[in-house]
Amino acid sequence: MYNFMRKLRKHQKGFTLIELLVVVAILGVLAAVVVPNVAKFIGSGTEEAAATELANIQLAMTAYMADHPGTAITPVTTAVQITPGTTILGPYVINSSAYTYTWTAEGVVTQGAKATSVT
Repeated sequence: MYNFMRKLRKHQKGFTLIELLVVVAILGVLAAVVVPNVAKFIGSGTEEAAATELANIQLAMTAYMADHPGTAITPVTTAVQITPGTTILGPYVINSSAYTYTWTAEGVVTQGAKATSVT
């Protein structure tokens, strides 16, 4: 019986069902490990961009206050969208377009909601 089976398989090419099931199982395990890690990083780029944008605007506000001591800053209490190339602080150009901002007379900048239209 063994010789008969050996003769049948001698010229056959291809994969057995067991080999295919092992490959599918390995791919399933890899997918189970990779998918949660990828999903974790999908939203992190936008969060980092928002934090960087707020830091840039706060830095421009601080630089303006340092260069112009004693100059009063007009506080903004309603949310303002800063479009790219806006010069809200004298010569300081702020290239922001994604979020709305408010600031106080002391120069504290607060980031608001994401703007609905980007120009």
